[in-house]
Amino acid sequence: MQLSRSDTQSNRKRANSFTTSKAVFWILAIASLATATTQAQEKLLLTRDDATVVLEPYAPNIMRVTLSLRKDDAVAGPGYGIVAHAASSDWSQTHDQTGDVFKSSRMVVTVRPGGHWTPTGTAADIAKFFNGSTPGVGISFKTPDGKTLLDMQGWQMSVPNYKDGNAGVLYDRRPTDPPFYQIGATFHSPSDEHYYGLGQNQEGFLDRRGHALECAHDYNAPAGQSVCVPFVVTNYGYGLLWDNPSKTNVAFGFNDQTRWTSEVGQRVSFFVIAGNTYNEIYSGYRLLTGDTPMLPKSAYGYIQCKQRYTSQQEVLDVAKGYRDRHLPADVIVVDWFYYTKMGQMDMDPAKWPDPTAMNQQLHAMNFHSMISVWPRFVPESRYYDMIQKNGWFIHRADGTPTNGLPYDRAGSDIDTTNPDAAAWYWNTVRDSYVTKGFDSFWADETEPDLPPNGSFFHIGPGTQYFNVYPLFHTAAFYNGFRRDLKTRALILARDSYIGAQHNGAIFWSSDISPNWDTLRRQVPTGINFTASGMPYWSTDIGGWQYLPSSHTPDHPPLLDPSDARDNVGHYDDYPELYVRWFQYGAFQPNFRSHGSRNHNEVWSYGKQAEPILEKYLRLRYQLMPYIYSLGYSAHQTGAPFMRGLFMDFPHDPNVINLGDEYMFGPALLVAPVTEQGATTRSVYLPAGSDWYNYWTNERLKGGQTIVANAPIDTIPLFVRAGSILPLGEPVESTNEQQNIARLRIYPGADADFLLYRDDGKTYDYEQGKSELTHLHWADASSKFTSTGAKAWTKPDSEIIEVVGK
Repeated sequence: MQLSRSDTQSNRKRANSFTTSKAVFWILAIASLATATTQAQEKLLLTRDDATVVLEPYAPNIMRVTLSLRKDDAVAGPGYGIVAHAASSDWSQTHDQTGDVFKSSRMVVTVRPGGHWTPTGTAADIAKFFNGSTPGVGISFKTPDGKTLLDMQGWQMSVPNYKDGNAGVLYDRRPTDPPFYQIGATFHSPSDEHYYGLGQNQEGFLDRRGHALECAHDYNAPAGQSVCVPFVVTNYGYGLLWDNPSKTNVAFGFNDQTRWTSEVGQRVSFFVIAGNTYNEIYSGYRLLTGDTPMLPKSAYGYIQCKQRYTSQQEVLDVAKGYRDRHLPADVIVVDWFYYTKMGQMDMDPAKWPDPTAMNQQLHAMNFHSMISVWPRFVPESRYYDMIQKNGWFIHRADGTPTNGLPYDRAGSDIDTTNPDAAAWYWNTVRDSYVTKGFDSFWADETEPDLPPNGSFFHIGPGTQYFNVYPLFHTAAFYNGFRRDLKTRALILARDSYIGAQHNGAIFWSSDISPNWDTLRRQVPTGINFTASGMPYWSTDIGGWQYLPSSHTPDHPPLLDPSDARDNVGHYDDYPELYVRWFQYGAFQPNFRSHGSRNHNEVWSYGKQAEPILEKYLRLRYQLMPYIYSLGYSAHQTGAPFMRGLFMDFPHDPNVINLGDEYMFGPALLVAPVTEQGATTRSVYLPAGSDWYNYWTNERLKGGQTIVANAPIDTIPLFVRAGSILPLGEPVESTNEQQNIARLRIYPGADADFLLYRDDGKTYDYEQGKSELTHLHWADASSKFTSTGAKAWTKPDSEIIEVVGK
């Protein structure tokens, strides 16, 4: 598909050139400037030749910028995932020789002069043949005291063309769609700037600097599935949210620049959020995209899953196995192929004779149930013809439903960007499964698995809206929960996008492989994903893929596999791998085991592994008062509680690219063991604090690397001095009332902790039906105080434990 003749002629003059030198020609140019004014307006609208530039504040520390050769696109509202409204209070506008200035108490944004420029000398000769795709615009973002946060040096809005190898996207555009442009922007990247976030990339590095990444949902990414959340935070005191849902390449820090380039758009649109701390940046992200609701308390417990439980009886036997052993667990999952056909929305009566009775028995054992529901329908399923008739499938330009033939025969995906289709989908899920007693849903295949490039959504071309399907699809479930049910939504999803954290969703790193290298790469993967404004993330503990038929360990295995041969085959070090992965999983926002082994319960990996797995299962529940309170903090602030060390120790240069350890809330430093055969590992203890070994209570100075003991039953775990760690009594389910057993205080600095409690099941907390207890430790006087709701009935002397005293 080609652009109209007038569009083609108009844009032929703009070569797809985006080099620094050409951008600088425009940035330095002097042109007529917009009329100066000091009156604050909701938007500052400027022109630079035939480009429209819009500055639109959303808070004193948040500015949106749009640039386009099409004025209507420049002045249009932000894209999907943004729920906030513009707010210009505290902002004023001025004009001086530096350009047009929008100023608040937190940020000074200057659009520098630009426009026509008459080059001379060699520059004039170059200009005869080469020019950029857009008139020059330079925009600086500074603090009121003059510190530079960010500087946009140039931008791009070019017609896809054969010379640049991107003309193929024009075939993904219908005549009625807006014209396609490749759009982008270039920002100065000082040598000491470091970048975190951008969703999920599993290549194993933390700092994005020096890497060029594609922000796109890609199940087949070489290192494991990638997920696009186009939001990054940096150590320069800002976050950047890129408002474009098409495939986007981001090249971080090359040639002193960071360049964002999106495959399709009609404008450049992005938000800059200034923050004195990372938490303040996440507060701005929360304002723009929505809060992270409290999950049902069961979601913070243990989620038992495998690929797959094949019958109702098997599910009940597994649940009974946990209760007979008095092991804590909360959720059991029914994965795929329980149905008679993909999209039939039924349960095979031969294997699932009475799902309602099954769920009643699970509930009686204090289990919650989750069931996997795919958005795909094969032609012979009962709803396919109706969905096709209504035009509710993701489809080709001629209306034909997109499918994966010839190799993928699982049908077509429903288009939940269509509100009618989304409402029908939830209603059908509700009537098919909620009525049978299922509590939560695994919304699998939210990429969608059939990539939408070349197909079309209700909202427009799949190539342009490539990454938004997870936002709409999880919203179909969440909105249905809020409308029809009193219980909290819990949706397990494979993919995300800006705003999806608001949909009661937890995310996981997809169908990863069961090996040590994958485990190692999960740690920085999770840190960056949660740094993208998505507090809830986990891995398939043990890896999803089938175990290899043969495997040779690098070192003698630390656990004997001989009594688990029916499960681990000849993978002699797999029980060791599973134990190390389980230890790490106990300190992820969500704690879920999954995989394609014959058995996947804590008693499935041999008699040596079993007590270690039980140890960490019980520890997770002992920490439940702490973890559930972290969930409330994420709800209130938008900040993650699985945190790269760069967030809490921004002045320590040793943590900039430290991706193999992290903070779990304000108190715990977690250092997973990811090397086979290791019984020690190096751990860096950040400067600015003392640290306590959680297992021994030994006090250590920060700012040093230690060799931590890590026998197979121990994950290196440290507590920051100046922490309060609430620990709960043993329980087997979050349905049980859990009293505070101990309140451990780790002295060395003043400490504060907000202990949170509610019913764990409903949204009544939104009406204030919850209990908050502020815990405080004054280190100089060694005095503990608590205010607010009473959190325990025993005397403080029986609850408070000051470590080391």
